[in-house]
Amino acid sequence: MQTEDYEYLYRLEENFWWFAGMREITAALLDPFLPPGARVILDVGCGTGGNLEWLARYADNGRIVGVDLISTALEFSHKRNHELLVQASATDLPFADESFDLITSFDVLVQIPVRGGDDQAMREMFRVLKSGGVAFVRGAAYEWMKSGHDRALGTERRYKLNELREKLKRAGFKILRETYANSLLLPAAAIRRLLLKRLGLADEGSDVKPLPQNLQWINRLMTNALLWEAKRLRDPNAKLPAGLSAICVAQKPNGRCD
Repeated sequence: MQTEDYEYLYRLEENFWWFAGMREITAALLDPFLPPGARVILDVGCGTGGNLEWLARYADNGRIVGVDLISTALEFSHKRNHELLVQASATDLPFADESFDLITSFDVLVQIPVRGGDDQAMREMFRVLKSGGVAFVRGAAYEWMKSGHDRALGTERRYKLNELREKLKRAGFKILRETYANSLLLPAAAIRRLLLKRLGLADEGSDVKPLPQNLQWINRLMTNALLWEAKRLRDPNAKLPAGLSAICVAQKPNGRCD
């Protein structure tokens, strides 16, 4: 990612459709497993810090720690007045075993460049999570959806939901909930990306960019699409069959600390 991409993320994390809508989907999936109470929370790959602010809803009087490998990202997080920040790799978390009650990973595992690095990161998340603790893991879906957006963000891999689930289970996690998300917008995104590939047209740069003022209605439309999905996922039995994101809510079983 370029410095410009981090600047866009910093500016857009509060209101851009992707971030606003996906936070509501995250809440729909996490809320049933996280009753009110003080927690120590770790966001693995905290980026420019927008989700650190949002995660306060689950911390009460606890602490929220952000870790990221990229110093530029941490500089933007500091601008949001976050102090509990650590520069480190997701594959080698500098924390003691069983340190956190909740761990989140928002589209980070897909960016780890080392082969098998995502598996190592999951093992590290399992190690530093307390027994009975919860992990929320989200990753971009479907290898065939790779595009210039992925090249710009450094996406190394995309997951089918069953692949993400099985990787987490191999790391030791128990799966509490699994679903795709960003389903309503999948057809439009697929047509756009596959058509560009078929025509041999370039599709460069991240999709996370400010919209022109005269296109703000698109932001509202896309936000509403994700809000509809969030409402649907409030049903504990609901599972979206396809989407741009694969999501698992997992737990470290009590009594395991390996």
